[in-house]
Amino acid sequence: MYEDIRSNKIKSGVIVSIFIIVITLIIYYICMAFDLGIFSIVFALVFSIITAYASYYNSDKIILKMSHAREATHEENQKLVNILDALVVSSGLSVTPKLYVVEDAQPNAFATGRDPEHSIICVTTGLLEKLDYYELEGVIGHELAHIANYDIRLSAIVTVMVGFVVMLSDIFTRTFLYGRGRSRNNDNGNANGILMLIGLVFLILAPIFGNLMKLAISRRREFLADATSAKYTRNPDGLISALEKISSDPNELETANKATASMYISSPFREKRQKKSSIWSTHPSLEERVDALRNLK
Repeated sequence: MYEDIRSNKIKSGVIVSIFIIVITLIIYYICMAFDLGIFSIVFALVFSIITAYASYYNSDKIILKMSHAREATHEENQKLVNILDALVVSSGLSVTPKLYVVEDAQPNAFATGRDPEHSIICVTTGLLEKLDYYELEGVIGHELAHIANYDIRLSAIVTVMVGFVVMLSDIFTRTFLYGRGRSRNNDNGNANGILMLIGLVFLILAPIFGNLMKLAISRRREFLADATSAKYTRNPDGLISALEKISSDPNELETANKATASMYISSPFREKRQKKSSIWSTHPSLEERVDALRNLK
């Protein structure tokens, strides 16, 4: 587990660095395409650093806003609060994550934040209504495992940054023809031409590679979080039953989108819940996860 925590911290730093480089090249390319002059690379670098900083420190707020989540209260969600308090003791964490609730009929949950001290567990009202005590305990244990393993930092950073690159790519493709028309009248030299070409390649490929990276990270961390939850609760059957209920639920999670889908304990999109996971899957299949949990007994 400690090796996974260390690995997640290193990956987070690497991803932030890659993000700064990719965004710098993309912004530079866009600036040169619109003939904004020699200071384009400086502007691009400053813009990418500011964006990376804002994404790192505000990723949880961004994700909660996207999910339309509200803070849970002890009066309304006493069972949930009690389960979390007990599991925090089992996990050995020194802080208790904040609890948030999303008004949605689909049973699901996710965790976010940049570290355990700034962590959040968010559940849907459907999860609270449809799961019994031990099933809910298994789900909260799973999300608490993501926090203890520092999966939340890696997941939040990748979700926000990949989403930003996709958005930037979409904006650029809508204005590409206009920028290309203006840039034809200016010879920027071989060096600028090479940087612009690299920027264009990153602009096209970054969303694809970013999503593949996010999916691969998500699939692996789900297995680890399932196993860690079983360790906290000493009851893998509770999580197995919860996963089966969640996977068979007919409702769609209305507030979910492609950027946040990989964060949930189970895919919020029913059509994405496959019997066997593939390279495009955000989560391992139910069968694979249940088999892994049963092998822990």
